[in-house]
Amino acid sequence: MSAPAPPSKRLWSEIVLASVCGGELDGRLLAPISGVSIDTRAIVAGDLFVALKDQRDGHDFVTQAFAAGATAALVSRKYVRRDGDGALIRVDDPLSALEDAGRVARFRTDAKVVAVTGSVGKTGTKEMLRLALGRLGPTHASEKSYNNHWGVPLTLARMPTETAYGVFEIGMNHPGEIAQLVRMVAPDVGIITTVEAVHLAQFASVTEIAEAKAELMQGIARDGVAILNRDNIHFDLLSARASERGIRVVSFGGHRDCDVRFESLELDHEGSTVGVKVHGTPLTYRLGAPGRHYAMNSLAVVAALHALATDVGSGVLALADVAAPAGRGARSEVAVSGGALLLIDESYNANPASMAAALANLGNVPRQRYGRRIAVLGDMRELGADADALHRGLAPAIDAAGVDLVFTCGPHMQSLHDVVPARVRGAYASMSRDLIAPLLSALAAGDVVMVKGSLGTNMAPVVQAIRRLSDHPS
Repeated sequence: MSAPAPPSKRLWSEIVLASVCGGELDGRLLAPISGVSIDTRAIVAGDLFVALKDQRDGHDFVTQAFAAGATAALVSRKYVRRDGDGALIRVDDPLSALEDAGRVARFRTDAKVVAVTGSVGKTGTKEMLRLALGRLGPTHASEKSYNNHWGVPLTLARMPTETAYGVFEIGMNHPGEIAQLVRMVAPDVGIITTVEAVHLAQFASVTEIAEAKAELMQGIARDGVAILNRDNIHFDLLSARASERGIRVVSFGGHRDCDVRFESLELDHEGSTVGVKVHGTPLTYRLGAPGRHYAMNSLAVVAALHALATDVGSGVLALADVAAPAGRGARSEVAVSGGALLLIDESYNANPASMAAALANLGNVPRQRYGRRIAVLGDMRELGADADALHRGLAPAIDAAGVDLVFTCGPHMQSLHDVVPARVRGAYASMSRDLIAPLLSALAAGDVVMVKGSLGTNMAPVVQAIRRLSDHPS
């Protein structure tokens, strides 16, 4: 069993936690609860393991969690203790108990909290906020894209009492989901990055998606702020929903009436220099991640810093350290015969808006530094009846980016494959694994290769195969 954590590391008292969750303690803790986990692969000493039922039943891994160093486990009352188990907190339902813990964690701090949602850009905006607010005080933020029915309460339950700023990403794929999550988070400031054509399989129109995003207003404090993209066609709808609840609206974008407005934008291969006016006051800062979409969302970050009455100038200095994460634009050079190629990993997810942004980024890679621009594109999922048309609609963005070669996979990408000019048409495959061999045989030193597709299209193996080229570069 792991050694006790220092008192300052204690996140929860087992007595308080059992009371909060309506549970009962079975056994004695040998170390304080210093963290919360739902994944035995990520357990560290002192964690509380929460046995959730999702694709697999977490109760099957309780004993494994203790072996990995967990100090307690939150389990169903029906769970039968096994050899090797430590202290158990027995509850009616572990997910509901986690939600209860999250709600209490939210209000046992004096933290100012920001919630981020939107069709695209949530994770990048959340990470920029984490960096900027982290310059100003103890900051707690969602890991990865923990933005769903278990990710949000998990992040709340992990929030230390000394937190000064909290940043929570909130996602959705059906109506009512954001409302439930944002009420737990109870943010002082809410950001909607944009509203685009995603999750159309679950919604009849993009307007319905906008209404679902507007559920964010249901959790924002009455004296709080909603930060909205004025360049988005749904700004008026979102603004009206905020006003109905008496929430102040702060706008960002290029529109002349924006509260935080673009004055200048210098894009380059490695990032951008952004000039804005913040409620009339000029501000210039460096952004470490490339792309207009990152620059646009950085305006929402600036707006949030101002709304929270922080030192905006100090906070934005951290934005120079922003880097696109793996699967979301991370860049790396891969050694190959004759030199190296540049790999842009956008494999985590995709929709029409993020595809267009990724292609534009590919187009910004300088010709004098790299040669061919190659796009490897997998299906965008959950687009409903218009899926084929939306895939074909990527053709102008491919042309505008000066893409030299396009490889595609997935049944809907067949529609794009059929309409791109023959001179840029690479191989097509129904599944990503079948695209790897023809793609690798076509790559050469000097190429810049961008890989993107929805998570369900499984583009990660394509990225891994490209990286493995460096194992045998000659």
